[in-house]
Amino acid sequence: MTATTGSPRQRLRDTIVDAARARTIAAGWDAVRMGGVATAAGVSRQTVYNEFGSKAGLAEALARREVDRFVGDVREALDTHGSDVRAGAYAAIAHTLATASDNPLVKAILTSGRGGSDELLPYLTTRAEMVLTEASGALLGWAGDHLPGADPNALAFAADTIVRLVVSHIVLPGAPIEQTATALANLAVHLFTAARPPH
Repeated sequence: MTATTGSPRQRLRDTIVDAARARTIAAGWDAVRMGGVATAAGVSRQTVYNEFGSKAGLAEALARREVDRFVGDVREALDTHGSDVRAGAYAAIAHTLATASDNPLVKAILTSGRGGSDELLPYLTTRAEMVLTEASGALLGWAGDHLPGADPNALAFAADTIVRLVVSHIVLPGAPIEQTATALANLAVHLFTAARPPH
């Protein structure tokens, strides 16, 4: 049975995943031990095993958490700016670049890079395609809301192109975040407005 958000069990699981996340960022996944996570979370080692089954199960939960948090932040950045395509695109792109720079887990998920442990990597790479798809979907949904009548295929191409370019700049940064975000936001405006029907 799936625990409901905010239930005691969900809060317990969140506390454990938070502890695993902090230890992974601090020392790498290879250094994470179920007993250490339990101590950091203030629970017994058996509780951690009861909730996640194994270290692999904990890795899956950790990857899922990072994906959900990241995509939620992208949606919020877009929605905050409503119909201002340039401002929304800039906010979402700048947030993504900054988050990937600061958070090795998000960077690994987005790029499927081998910057982390081989043991954690499969759980991150299986999420990479999904997070890119969800990020493209967030961008596409937002553009569709604010560009009524636009060609759906052109919008899909625009969203996919922007997301892929953002990831390429995460893998190989070429300029400061603000400069890159500005350039990509300008490109987003061009691609999305080109999808509009001619007047």
